[in-house]
Formats: sequence, C-alpha cells, structure tokens
Amino acid sequence: MFSRSLFALSAGLFFAASVSANAQEGQHSWSGDWYLKVGATGFIGPKYDGASDRLFQAAPLISLGRAGSTVRFSSRNDNPAFAFVDKGAFRAGVVGKLIFDRDEDTSSDLKGLDPVRFGGELGGFAEVYPTDWLRIRAELRQGIRSHHGLVADVAADGFVDVSSNVRVSAGPRLSAATSDYFDAYYGVSSSEAAKSGYSKYTPSGGLNSIGAGAAITWQATEKLETSAFAEYKRLMGPAADSSLVNEGGSRNQFLVGLAATYRFDFTLE
Repeated sequence: MFSRSLFALSAGLFFAASVSANAQEGQHSWSGDWYLKVGATGFIGPKYDGASDRLFQAAPLISLGRAGSTVRFSSRNDNPAFAFVDKGAFRAGVVGKLIFDRDEDTSSDLKGLDPVRFGGELGGFAEVYPTDWLRIRAELRQGIRSHHGLVADVAADGFVDVSSNVRVSAGPRLSAATSDYFDAYYGVSSSEAAKSGYSKYTPSGGLNSIGAGAAITWQATEKLETSAFAEYKRLMGPAADSSLVNEGGSRNQFLVGLAATYRFDFTLE
C-alpha cells in the first residue's frame, strides 16, 4: 500500500533549488539546467507516530533541483524546500510539508479520536556544513489546517564516500513542537476519552522525540541511485506522556527500508 504519511514526511515533492541574485539580464530566474529525480521507497515502520504495530509501506519519490547547485548532501528526512540563499557551506530558504489525514482508517487504535485533517506546514530552513563531511540542518514550520502549532526539526549527518559510488551517512535527530501540535496528534479530550477508552490527556509543548538515522547510498549508474536506510526515534515529553502512546502504542519508533531514484536532466530557456 502507499503510505500517505511517508509521502508527506519524505518529500513527496522535493524542490531543492536556488535563484541566483546575479542572473543575466533578460533571463528568467528559472532559466538554466535542471534535474528531475523520480523513484519509489518501501519500508517497514509504525502505522502512525506512536503506534506499536508495524506495517510495510511504500511511496513515490520526486525531487526537482537546479543542476550544479551546491547541495552536498540530502536526507530522506528533508522536507520540500526552496533555497533563496546558496553559498556553498550555507543554504537557507522556505520549506513546506504536506500532511494527509490521520483517522481510524489509518489504524483501529485511533477509533474514537478526532481525525487529523488534510493540510500542511510552512516555514523556513537553514543548513550549514562545518566540515566537508558534516551537515547540520534545521527546519521551523507552522501548521496549516492539520494543526496550528510550530514544529522544529534539527538533524546532523556525517557522511563519507567509502568508494567512488558508495556513501555511508548517519547522525542524530531531534524534534520539538508547541502544544497545538501535540493536542492534534496526542491529545485526548473528555469526549474522545469516552468514545475511545483512552484516558483524558491535555498536552503542553516541548520536546517531541530524539533519535538517529543511518543510510547507505549506492550510485548504481550516473543517473540511477539506490539506498538502504534505518531510523530510530524515542518519543519524549508530551508525546511520550500521551495516553495514546502509553495505553495503546509505544515510545520506541523504528523503521528500515529501501529506495531508488532515476535522474532526468533538462534545460529551461
């Protein structure tokens, strides 16, 4: 089955491009050489954040970017972004995330709880390369419709090329959010408690999770890229204290999977 949550989380549509401030007169900002990557990913992971049951899921991967940009490293955790500043060791711009609905059709564990509606998150991102083998990236996003909270994600990834076409990467992840986010995903009101059987829970804001991820990427050909990845996160603070997690789920969230993409190159006048 296709995972709607992964489609939102792992860049169902990933715009990683920069607009040059010194574009030649008479040219549009989109003029130049671009690439389009298309592919798919499959993994075994939790049915929803906080679930104890796991399920095989799959999703398409689409990535669009300007050829020759200074992106040295990208992660499946990166949300769709557009870089307005691209200085080699530093990039910054806008970032977004598409969120699909979460309801009892996602899992029977969610029966009686209010659904998370279709919507998204919009904000900004920044990433820096302190060294040639380390990237640190932060995103801050405001929820739209699905929730009304602020979400902050921070990740550090060390990466090394063990051969001309194989790269190994790994690093820690941290996520935090405000109370409005936790209320949408982990809160249980009095009426929800009566219908679902979970204890009433009103969350505050704070740390959401800490964890780590690792990947092996193989550049099979000039245009075909494959990868294997594994990630673990432990829910913390308001998420870990939720009755949804304590009474029906798990604080420990683990997934493992494979992905492959093919690159198409093209030019816009």
